[in-house]
Amino acid sequence: MIDTVIFDIGNVLAEFNWDRYIHQILDDEGVIGRVNEAIWGHGLWEEFDRGVMDDEAIIAGFVSHAPEVEREIRLACARIGGCITRLDHAQPWLREVRATGRRVLYLSNYSRIIMKGNPGALDFLPLTHGGVFSCDVHLLKPDRAIYARICREYGLTPSSCVFIDDVEGNVQAARDFGLNVIQCRSYEQARADLSAML
Repeated sequence: MIDTVIFDIGNVLAEFNWDRYIHQILDDEGVIGRVNEAIWGHGLWEEFDRGVMDDEAIIAGFVSHAPEVEREIRLACARIGGCITRLDHAQPWLREVRATGRRVLYLSNYSRIIMKGNPGALDFLPLTHGGVFSCDVHLLKPDRAIYARICREYGLTPSSCVFIDDVEGNVQAARDFGLNVIQCRSYEQARADLSAML
């Protein structure tokens, strides 16, 4: 019997689209390539989500890998909330699940810098019963410890929960931990799969 549905946020309840964002603020493909390599090519981005390092130290790390595009890197980070977009289906979907009597939680690799940059993308949070942001607990999916953390914090029995995430590695880790899982490839598919489980 499923009593709790745990939602990832990025590309499940809000759209994360870096490529579209970076092309909105920069128009030189060569510069975009260097900025992307500096930000994504060295493992530093996940430190935003981990929430241990200072944001400025992370940005300085990006710059150290491509100082010739420092201005563009800093511009991308200054407007970083633009990489996440609210999705119209999030609130109706959460209301639909809540109407079945299930508890609704979130479990997301998410950073304070993006929260502050675009709080409106999280306008569905009041419809949840709580959850775990990676930046608050300094743990990242697919680390087993973050699944243990949400279960401990909310008194969950893994076999009574279903976890929805778009990333295969996160889904597999959750399955290995004992959660029921759905890999979200589209809203329509994930909603249908969840309805079948409930």
